[in-house]
Amino acid sequence: MFWSPAVNPAVLTLTEIPDFLFSRQSRSSPDFATYRDSPEGHYAVHNSAPTIQIVLRPGLRPGSSVAALIPLDTETLGRIEALSRFWRAWQEQTVPPDTRITTQRRRRLRLMMRAADGRDNGASYREIAKAIYGEFRVASEPWKTSPLRDTVIGLVEGAVAIIGGGYLQLLRHRRRS
Repeated sequence: MFWSPAVNPAVLTLTEIPDFLFSRQSRSSPDFATYRDSPEGHYAVHNSAPTIQIVLRPGLRPGSSVAALIPLDTETLGRIEALSRFWRAWQEQTVPPDTRITTQRRRRLRLMMRAADGRDNGASYREIAKAIYGEFRVASEPWKTSPLRDTVIGLVEGAVAIIGGGYLQLLRHRRRS
């Protein structure tokens, strides 16, 4: 699946470097796999770990030196972070992890999907809690006042929001107000 840079700030846009910025240290464009044409250019994938999606602007010739196009918008810092990951992969250095989703958030997302699956299959909140937390923990306190009950309800509600289109927020860094 290819994402648009307008939706996912981690998708980089590469263009040919202008003549006045050309330097001897510039490297030619890296090799890409999995192309798909679009009006914005050629969508490609840089086969690093993790995989990095790229949009190659029209007019970029194979072997030419490249520059990254970074819009100055609310997602600029996320785009710069993605560019840093790409550059490190291109230089065959250690690629830092993507910080858009923390380990805790990733764990909660897995629980949300499990809760949503249970609910879609007709399970009660209590049955979902037993599947996630275990029967002993659920039985250890009254269900109506249990914090686990509130947690499971929150997991299901969060999953419904994500399934309804909120997943696009996962592609962006969380901003503090």
